[in-house]
Amino acid sequence: MTPGEPPRRPDASDAPPSRIDAPAPRAPLSREMLAAAEAVADLLAGHRLPDALDARTASLPAASRAPARDMAYHAVRRLGRLQALADRLNTRRPLPRMAALQLVALAQLLEPIRPAAIVVDQAVAAARSLSRGPGGAAAGFLNATLRRFGRERDVLLAAIAGDPVARYDHPDWWLRRLAEAWPERWEAIAEAGNLQAPLVLRVNRRLAEPDAVAARLEATGIHVRRIGPEALVLERALPVDAIPGFADGDVSVQDAGAQMAARLLDVAAGHRVLDACAAPGGKTAHLLELADIDLLAIDVDAARCQRIEQTLARLHLPAGDARVEVRAADASRPDTWWDGRPFDRILLDAPCSASGIVRRHPDARWLRRRGDIATLALQQARMLEALWPLLSPNGKLLYVTCSVFPEEGEAVVHRFVEARTDCVREPLTWRWADGVCEPVTQLFPQSGAIREHDGFFYACLTRRQ
Repeated sequence: MTPGEPPRRPDASDAPPSRIDAPAPRAPLSREMLAAAEAVADLLAGHRLPDALDARTASLPAASRAPARDMAYHAVRRLGRLQALADRLNTRRPLPRMAALQLVALAQLLEPIRPAAIVVDQAVAAARSLSRGPGGAAAGFLNATLRRFGRERDVLLAAIAGDPVARYDHPDWWLRRLAEAWPERWEAIAEAGNLQAPLVLRVNRRLAEPDAVAARLEATGIHVRRIGPEALVLERALPVDAIPGFADGDVSVQDAGAQMAARLLDVAAGHRVLDACAAPGGKTAHLLELADIDLLAIDVDAARCQRIEQTLARLHLPAGDARVEVRAADASRPDTWWDGRPFDRILLDAPCSASGIVRRHPDARWLRRRGDIATLALQQARMLEALWPLLSPNGKLLYVTCSVFPEEGEAVVHRFVEARTDCVREPLTWRWADGVCEPVTQLFPQSGAIREHDGFFYACLTRRQ
């Protein structure tokens, strides 16, 4: 301590080395596997994987929750081949939670991260805890099937190689629909859906500049690439609380394809803007970061509206002369919430199959059913019809879905434009970080040094006077 310096309060650096270096306590691997398996069982029963994991990992130590989530997501990304393997290994179908535990264990053996003997041992321990009483039969079943996979791995994998569901890890109806829509590229779309999505940041221009944020991250050893006006992709994903500036609102997590929406809407100071189906608020925030607008953000789910408000609070929005109102409302029923004042811009981020973002949400492909696409397309058309009269003359509506199915994109927009005389579809272009300009309509999931994004459909509609 230098002369005149006030006494320093003790902090974590004053703790004994054993307290600093001791890892956070974790549950046994068997408990983590069991939590992952129960979440997968919930998914197969029709529940969203994130919700299932929140419930199933709540009783685990904090340090065990991420490993359990990783195991669950690892299994769901390979669910097609895992179920095909299980069908060959099992002489009869096990009960749902035991079946899910088998899938999670097989996923660990399929692409080994740890020794197979440990995986089998801990999976069997999880089976014993899953069964009431000694659990000998259940544990014996799991032990036998996992060891058989180890012995016959190559033969079993060869036996399922011709099954498209096992090869591409998507439901059969999904693959057929992709092949019908995109015969030249359906396989690439399916394969891209199985990749691990990168972590992409959006820089809040109200608080920081992208190049300055990139330099700050590089200085801390976090390597990034700039791929859009506000988009930085991390070389390696990190928890958000480990990213400098996140807590302060300098950055948000948002896919580069999703970041196109706010800029393609072409907002300017003074515009009155509607963000329909706004939750969880990423596009809402981006709009407020770009211009001093008067924004109404609506979502039918009141709880999700709270997430919008939390997002805006973290980002210190609105700022400048911008104003925002968040309201729980149904976009297809403007008679219940619209005050009669027209909007200069409308962002309709319509509910859809999420077929373009399955690399981030691998559960979506297993939760959807064939008939959902037609149902969603009707809902999208109803919303478009309901919101169009709210648009001012010469105003713009940007229609967006995170889908690669034409029924939810091009087909909806084409029918709408053809039926109206006051609607003009405007061309959209996007400039990438390497300076290349490309037309924007249907985006497919893509990974690369510059063009890195999920799958989206965009259409900009202008209302004639």
